[in-house]
Amino acid sequence: MEKINKKTKDERREQRKQYFFVIHELTTREIKRKYARSYLGIIWSVLNPLLSMLVISLIFSQLFKRDIENFPIYYLCGYILWQMFTGATNAAMTTLVDNKMLLIKVKLPMEIFVLARVYTALVNLGYSLAAFVVMLFVFGVRPSWALLFFPVIVLFLLLFSLGIAYILATAYVFFGDVKHLYSVLLTLWMYCSAIFYPVESLHGMIRIVISYNPIFNFIDSLRQVVMYGQLPPVIEVVRMAVWGIGMYLIGYHVFKKHKNEVMQKI
Repeated sequence: MEKINKKTKDERREQRKQYFFVIHELTTREIKRKYARSYLGIIWSVLNPLLSMLVISLIFSQLFKRDIENFPIYYLCGYILWQMFTGATNAAMTTLVDNKMLLIKVKLPMEIFVLARVYTALVNLGYSLAAFVVMLFVFGVRPSWALLFFPVIVLFLLLFSLGIAYILATAYVFFGDVKHLYSVLLTLWMYCSAIFYPVESLHGMIRIVISYNPIFNFIDSLRQVVMYGQLPPVIEVVRMAVWGIGMYLIGYHVFKKHKNEVMQKI
């Protein structure tokens, strides 16, 4: 009996290694395809946040200079997390349709294709952090012990993104218009996330909406850690955990429930 259990554990361990290898290969393929026609390649992942920061700073820094200290860093904190979220969910939405031949011919769990797209967004975040760190030194933002909390913020955002990705990937198989509807939703969502303006300048219902916006919670927590060298308020940490874990569980449940229907539709 012990030998059988040991054999089963070894088989599962080997299977996990194979799945991790597949995710790595799919991620590498996505990154290569994204920069296939670019001379600068991955360098664009570093340049994008810098160029975006420059443009937004030129436009809005004078408008908000009295309300926001160190506006470029304030903006970058929001931008890099927003890019990770939108990059993960937009890419994962079409992954089952894009890889339908692999799904049909190769016996791989469907989750792998969603995970690969989300993991690609995480890798791109890593490249963007190179630019972010440089800007911290340029604008004299000193790192503090609170930065150790940064991986926790990214983890909860990753879980939140993965949950949304599972739902979108399932919905897109049946309703292609989801892609266009989600694009409109993202525009509204971005403006409700206080990426380039101070939420303190707002009042009434709109401020309440923004304060309960999950993406704003992640962004504001990062600003607390980076700009002010302090941990986010406990209520924000609780919200991040609830949104991240809760959305992941909901998304995975929807994905798992419709697996057979997805395979039939594909």
